[in-house]
Amino acid sequence: MNAAIRAVVRAGIYHHLNVYGVMYGYKGMLTNDIFPMESKTVANIIQRGGTILKTARCKEFYEPEGRKKAYENLKKLDIDGLVVIGGDGSFKGAQKFSEEFDIPCIGLPGTIDKDIAGTDFTIGFDTAVNTAVDAIDKIRDTADAHDRLFIIEVMGRDAGYIALHSGIATGAEHVLMPERKSEIDDIINELQANERRKKLVNLIVVAEGDEFGGANGVVKHIKERLPQLDTRVCILGHIQRGGTPTCMDRIIASRLGFSAVEALLDGTHNVMVGVVNDKIAYTPLTQAVKAKQSIDEEWFKIIKILAS
Repeated sequence: MNAAIRAVVRAGIYHHLNVYGVMYGYKGMLTNDIFPMESKTVANIIQRGGTILKTARCKEFYEPEGRKKAYENLKKLDIDGLVVIGGDGSFKGAQKFSEEFDIPCIGLPGTIDKDIAGTDFTIGFDTAVNTAVDAIDKIRDTADAHDRLFIIEVMGRDAGYIALHSGIATGAEHVLMPERKSEIDDIINELQANERRKKLVNLIVVAEGDEFGGANGVVKHIKERLPQLDTRVCILGHIQRGGTPTCMDRIIASRLGFSAVEALLDGTHNVMVGVVNDKIAYTPLTQAVKAKQSIDEEWFKIIKILAS
């Protein structure tokens, strides 16, 4: 997100705009935690994870009175456009705010889950996947040394893209995700077959939102049926949400931030800026918050064939 913030600030200054930063998202709009940003404000942040503007949930912004207060604080500073980095909830707030007070909003997809339609990648996804891949590669070493089955849980409450990409990249035998029903009998049968042919390493990558309730739910089913297997669970958790951003994430965030300013200047309002087929694409906020990405069936075929 810092790369996107940097791009918005410097593109805005290039076009002679007054750029302000809002601390803690919508909460900062209500508390008037707003400050002018200069080019030097965003120096030396592109390599940092997280966001210098911080983030917070704001229940007060859900109410008309709260949004009115936020609007009044913006007008005091003559702020007449917003760039919002976030996901489904942030975009819904921006859409409602814009409808009520006629302030143009541009959304930038900032979610590691990649669960927003209208873009091939979201800010933070590539970094999260690479963090997961690095961890799973290390887990594979101990799985190999001890002939263990490892069930690894990655983030993804409603979308399984981190599980999908990290599972394929690390050679996992199974990838379980919310978008597809998994047959536990098939998993058990394949584990038994692997045991007979003395396959030493077995990895199952599970999205936290899969139908079994994550890794702990999966291991319960497996231990009931295959108690002889030496099975371990590893939940990667919030390590996926931080760390030095990858080159790809920095470039995507920079392109999106730059394009957000261009969109405001061109009069393209109330859209999410995304990247589709390596080209900048604009999706109406109303569509971005309603639609979800779908996973092509070919991905599941790749997993099955390459794990055999």
